[in-house]
Amino acid sequence: MKTENTLCLSIAQISPIWLNKKKTIEKIKAYVNDAGKGKSDLVVFGEALLPGYPLWLSLTNGAEFNSKVQKELYAHYLKNAVQIENGDLDEICTLAKQLKIAIYLGMIERAANRGGHSLYCALIYINREGQIKSVHRKLQPTYDERLVWAAGDGHGLQVHSLKDFTVGGLNCWENWMPLTRSALYGLGENLHIAVWPGSERNTRDISQFIAKESRSFVASASVPMRLKDIPADTPHYDKIVKNAPEQLTDGGSCIAGPDGEWIVEPVCGKEGLITATIDIDRVYEERQNFDPSGHYSRPDVLSLNINRERQSIIQIVNKEN
Repeated sequence: MKTENTLCLSIAQISPIWLNKKKTIEKIKAYVNDAGKGKSDLVVFGEALLPGYPLWLSLTNGAEFNSKVQKELYAHYLKNAVQIENGDLDEICTLAKQLKIAIYLGMIERAANRGGHSLYCALIYINREGQIKSVHRKLQPTYDERLVWAAGDGHGLQVHSLKDFTVGGLNCWENWMPLTRSALYGLGENLHIAVWPGSERNTRDISQFIAKESRSFVASASVPMRLKDIPADTPHYDKIVKNAPEQLTDGGSCIAGPDGEWIVEPVCGKEGLITATIDIDRVYEERQNFDPSGHYSRPDVLSLNINRERQSIIQIVNKEN
């Protein structure tokens, strides 16, 4: 029998139907369904899974200015990005409600409040009632990601109650940003979700590090991508695959406990659900000797301000005549 202090957590380590929004949504729904039927309380998908990470940038001279190739690939990416306001996630939300399962999903958002033509790497939380509770736009795209992703804001730096847990999440190298981690710690996070585009080299060290620093559970969800996962109808397919290795990213999804020890070591090179049951009492035990936002903090000396305003170029004020 389930109790409120335990949580069944699943990571869906899967590849997208790369740069195809509709087909990737269908694959996500299948894995949500599998996790829900397996009685998971939460299922997590990797960074930018919907519709996929911009792997072409490093394979096709993505920094070439005014390149027709890069423009056409960006246009294809834009058309396959998620528009929440248009109901792109409605079927996933409905499934979450039916199965009573929460979801963290990495996606590319075509943000209506920023004009609808720029893209944001976003991490979305859907609760067990099927409601979208937060959309966190990545604060700082990394390296060549800046060629296609815009910088986000603090609006999505939120945590959520899930049974007896308080869960929060960050995208990829945001997990290396000390103040961003501290913001979630200060909000009471004790289950940290880190989503990645792929590869154990990203997930192994930092998952254990965050667990030890925060005395929280850490689930890192990553994406395995192979050369054969690139659809042949992708624009400029020949140029992309010409320089691509057989294994573009190897996954590396894992779960660490609040003492930093592995619950599930990084899983590489395969797709599937990774599931574990975690107990909030383990967090309470480890906070006895270290609590980074509680008894082992000094807010009289050091403190952090968070700006949660959703950034937009326009503010519309409607005045009655």
